[in-house]
Amino acid sequence: MPIIEQYFHQLIDMGGSDLHLAQGQPPKVRAHGSIKSIAEEILDEASITTMLHEICEEKAWLRFLEKGDLDFAYEMDESSRFRCNYLKQQHGLGAVFRIIPTKIASLEQLGIPPVVKEFCNIRSGLVLVTGPTGSGKSTTLAAMIDYINTNFTRHIITVEEPIEFVHRNKKSIITQREVPIQTSSFADGLRAALREDADIVLVGEMRDLDTISLALTAAETGLLVFGTLHTNNARKTVDRIIDVFPSDQQSQVRTMLAASLKGVVAQLLMKKSDGKGRAAVNEVLVSTPAVGAIIREGATQKLYDVIIGGKAQGMQFMDDAIWHKLRDGYVTPMEAYMKAIEKKRFQPFLPPEDAGVAVASGGDIQK
Repeated sequence: MPIIEQYFHQLIDMGGSDLHLAQGQPPKVRAHGSIKSIAEEILDEASITTMLHEICEEKAWLRFLEKGDLDFAYEMDESSRFRCNYLKQQHGLGAVFRIIPTKIASLEQLGIPPVVKEFCNIRSGLVLVTGPTGSGKSTTLAAMIDYINTNFTRHIITVEEPIEFVHRNKKSIITQREVPIQTSSFADGLRAALREDADIVLVGEMRDLDTISLALTAAETGLLVFGTLHTNNARKTVDRIIDVFPSDQQSQVRTMLAASLKGVVAQLLMKKSDGKGRAAVNEVLVSTPAVGAIIREGATQKLYDVIIGGKAQGMQFMDDAIWHKLRDGYVTPMEAYMKAIEKKRFQPFLPPEDAGVAVASGGDIQK
């Protein structure tokens, strides 16, 4: 048994989410939001090198030593899988391991708006799931892929760094490729998918011009492309895609995006008021002729009004989703205030002891 698995077992027993290892420090676990040591011994260079090396493929290990960073997934047993990030830090080597649920939750169990299922039913176009790091984008995308896998006969190719949720073939054929092990980059994996009889491609991260350009082309040529971006709402998502391109190409890109974009699902995680876990809240943009016209014009500030007026199509504004969680008692007024876009809407609900903290944080002037 690899030495590191003793710490994985402790992480699971504590109900934690992340294991932190760093040369010169004792091993630590994040559980229920707090980080604490789980042993007294200080990890020296020999012990941490042995632990990290023995669960890592040799090719990936050599790449880590050269580059200083590495992402991959490690499966301890059928019910325990971890996303692994290796890094070099001031005092030597370090690593963070996050537990990945091996059971894929359904969209209903995650509380995702019903309209998101409609994005899984379409045959071509671009669907973006967005949000900050750690907002549950991968979990939501896994639920969407599982819904398709359960209900349709498709060839689904995923390009991920690393592969988090492992999908078994149901009605569909699923090909999962990991960057940089099975394909050298997201762009290379997406380019290859165009020649691999794919119906659906999931791009784990659309982080550069080449990948975004290929995703738009794939969506235009008849594939259904799911992608992720680190943006907080629909308007910022559209702006980010267009701004990646040189200014002389942006008019053409707006036309391509207007034609291919089918929807944006922006996601945040909010701490539940009872302290037991977190709940997802979503902003949803569904492509309509009005949305297409706005994107072509470059007038993305108008998307706010389209989302507010598009409830009949299943659209949802982020602050309205947060308001519903607050109204139903799922989250505290302070949590709602800190996650909201238009903070003045939530300021009257803050208890006096929290109002001062909110003002001190500068949150009341965020737009």
